[in-house]
Amino acid sequence: MFCLIIAESAIFTIFVVAYIYNIGRSLYGPAPKEVLEVPIFNSICLLSSSLTIWLAEHAIERGKVKVFGLWWAITFVLGAIFLVGTGIEWHKLIYEDGLTISTNLFGTTFYSIVGLHASHVVIGLIALMIVLLFTITGRVRKEHAERIQILALYWHFVDAVWVVVFTVVYVIGR
Repeated sequence: MFCLIIAESAIFTIFVVAYIYNIGRSLYGPAPKEVLEVPIFNSICLLSSSLTIWLAEHAIERGKVKVFGLWWAITFVLGAIFLVGTGIEWHKLIYEDGLTISTNLFGTTFYSIVGLHASHVVIGLIALMIVLLFTITGRVRKEHAERIQILALYWHFVDAVWVVVFTVVYVIGR
């Protein structure tokens, strides 16, 4: 997992540098400050999911499988809310504001970096759902705590990357 996180960090770094380098270089609109709304609620949901997955990790370490399942499910729901919110944001940007990946340099870099993050959320949600299904069917036990922590590490990485993406796109980039 550490090797994956290092490799993915390098990819995200390239996208972040490209976004920062290209801020304000679009020759025509829309510009970020004209169309972007700061996704506070979505961000709170995603960042809260780091707490809930941490609580799930600690529950499974103690052998509390039902408590683990509850926190794990809440983590999944929070991640899904974030992803739905991203979809709603993109729908508005595309259909109301006319911002697509081919509109201008801002659109290209915005959809690339936010889309890369969203794809990682999707992968994380799939993994969370698989573990949740195993939990519901009684296949998750205390002995699986280390494997669950490895998957949780990926989820923490996705949340940490969002802090960077949020800062670059919605704070610095506006």
